[in-house]
Amino acid sequence: MIDDDLDDEAENEGFDEDALLSEAKECYARAEDAETENREEGLSDLRFARLSEQWPADIREARERSSRPCLTINKLPAITRQVVNDSRQNKPSIRVLPVDGGADPDTAEVINGIIRNIEYTSDADVAYDTAIECAVDIGFGYFRVEADYAFDDTFDMDLKLSRIGNPFSVYGDPDSTAADSSDWNKAFVVERITKDAYEAEYGDEDIVDWESDSWSDENGRWVNDDGVLVAEYWKREEVTRTIVLMSDGRVFDKDELETNPDLGKIMSLWLENPELAKASGLPNVVKERETKSYKVTQYILSGSKVLQINDWPGKYIPIIPVYGTEINVEGKRYFRSLIHDAKDAQQMSNYWRTVGTELVALAPRVPFIGAKGAFDEDADNWATSNTDNHPYLEYKVVPGATPPQRQPLDTGVAAGALQEALNAADDIKSITGIFDASLGARSNEVSGRAIMARQREGDVSTFHFIDNLSRAIRHAGRVLLDLIPHYYSSARVVRILGEDGKEDARPINQEYPKKNPETGEDERDELGNAVMAMHDLTAGKYDLIVSTGPSFTSRREEAATQMLELVRAYPAIAPVIGDLLASNMDWPGAAKIAERLEKMLPQQVQGGLPPQVQQMIDQGKKAIEYLTKQNEDLQRKLSDQNRKYAIDAEKVRIDQRKANIDAFGAVTDRIDIVGEQQARMGALYPSITPQASPQYGQPTQPTQWPQPQPRPQQPGMPPRRPDFPQS
Repeated sequence: MIDDDLDDEAENEGFDEDALLSEAKECYARAEDAETENREEGLSDLRFARLSEQWPADIREARERSSRPCLTINKLPAITRQVVNDSRQNKPSIRVLPVDGGADPDTAEVINGIIRNIEYTSDADVAYDTAIECAVDIGFGYFRVEADYAFDDTFDMDLKLSRIGNPFSVYGDPDSTAADSSDWNKAFVVERITKDAYEAEYGDEDIVDWESDSWSDENGRWVNDDGVLVAEYWKREEVTRTIVLMSDGRVFDKDELETNPDLGKIMSLWLENPELAKASGLPNVVKERETKSYKVTQYILSGSKVLQINDWPGKYIPIIPVYGTEINVEGKRYFRSLIHDAKDAQQMSNYWRTVGTELVALAPRVPFIGAKGAFDEDADNWATSNTDNHPYLEYKVVPGATPPQRQPLDTGVAAGALQEALNAADDIKSITGIFDASLGARSNEVSGRAIMARQREGDVSTFHFIDNLSRAIRHAGRVLLDLIPHYYSSARVVRILGEDGKEDARPINQEYPKKNPETGEDERDELGNAVMAMHDLTAGKYDLIVSTGPSFTSRREEAATQMLELVRAYPAIAPVIGDLLASNMDWPGAAKIAERLEKMLPQQVQGGLPPQVQQMIDQGKKAIEYLTKQNEDLQRKLSDQNRKYAIDAEKVRIDQRKANIDAFGAVTDRIDIVGEQQARMGALYPSITPQASPQYGQPTQPTQWPQPQPRPQQPGMPPRRPDFPQS
């Protein structure tokens, strides 16, 4: 409800209540005008087939006044139930698939489980069945997607699928062209509530009906004087928004960067201290662009006031139509029911069955004709011959007259009427495409294959109704996929359902230890740390497919039946498939029996190997472990030896370096000694001191060195050779 604060806010944003009411009434008038013929024909078909209003009112009244029969033998509900119950046995199922690098296959399975849980908790099968039943009977039906708190004491919200029991309360967009009406930009849902409920919800001011001519006919079927008509006005507008690409590959709405506190802190750090943000590895905005999107708003309206304004987080109007037979003539869409063209044949069947009954009832009941006086007036048997069985009948002999003659019952005209009734019944079958075999009656077909072929013909002729339901459920899945990131964005634990109905609890939008699907234990990495997993429902893009087929329960029953047939044909296989057979049985204790039978299976069937082979494998594993340990020891020893060799080589290099240093020192010392000797020689022999070369500035060698003086002969030494140097 819009209170005073919301009124002020609406005024500040330029909200004009009168303009919105005028716009809504104009759109409603267009939608009502576009759907007038569809609604009139649909209402007529509904009353004809389901309420058996198959005689014109004036003809029925005239016949009843004259006490003439007016029979209604309605054959149409059996035909419509054939299609509706076929769809109940073959439920379309939604399957979510990842489509980009940000999506995760495990997260897709979690989303699948969430959608199944939404369908289970909200009784979505009731919504689907009601919609397909309306499509078959009327030509159109609807269900909707809603959001509500998960529990009374929580702020977490869950999605649900709800049925719309009155399809005449929905008015779609007359400009829509999509087969599933996913392009609706306007829609209305009108509802009549009591005045007490209206006052409790919206107050007692301005109790004015929302205008609707289709809700008021001459018989007052849809109008309740004690109620108030309220309208939901759904409006989808195209808007332009800016999206940004982060350096880690994530894409956000630019407005989200400003409103999300975590992202806001990151952006603030990049603005205040870019170097610190870069060193911390925080993501940054790489680029941005503008894109087109949609904004959906729900307005609750009375005839004179806007009662509520609710922003819808998705981009689709959450009203899902299910159509019957669609015909597009010059741009205008017509929707027809399954029995629309069979109404005349049904009326003719009623008429001729009534005529046949009337002719038989009015046929003369005088079985004998004879001359006057031929019947014994004293005998009562002639008077009661048409009602009682007498052993004999006596008559008087009249001269010249023939005895009384028995007259056959005149069934000529009645037989013709009954034949016309049979022709009308055949016309109904031909028009709807559903024959006796599809309805379970015996026909000309005698073999099972022929009966199945005729049943398949009936299924094919009406399959477009079930296919339209599949399209609607696919659109509903698209709506759910669009809404799940908004309503399941916080860290929480949700219940998911498997395809077989098995329940499981999964944490979403938070890290948790990953479980091994076979053992149920936490998975570990090479270092023994727990492997963490996360199902982020706000990241990545997902798409979906819808498959139609028997439900899991039906397939399980079919599997059990086929397994029993296999066991009868091949009894030796019973010990091998006993656990599978028991698991597909639907009685208490079947699961426990299946577990016990599974433990009794041979090792080969359980996925193992014969004991001898398994023993050899175990011995081989032990040998591998022993050799692996020895190899590790050798590697360790080799590593130690290599380390020792490296140390020794380093010592050799150090010694070599020291030797080089010593050699270099020796050369340096020699140079010093030679320099000192040259200095002494220059002092003793100045005339031979090296002179600087005037050309190169280098000392030149003396041209003549003094000859060494022979040393004196030492006493006791042998004389020197004359050619041996004396110094």
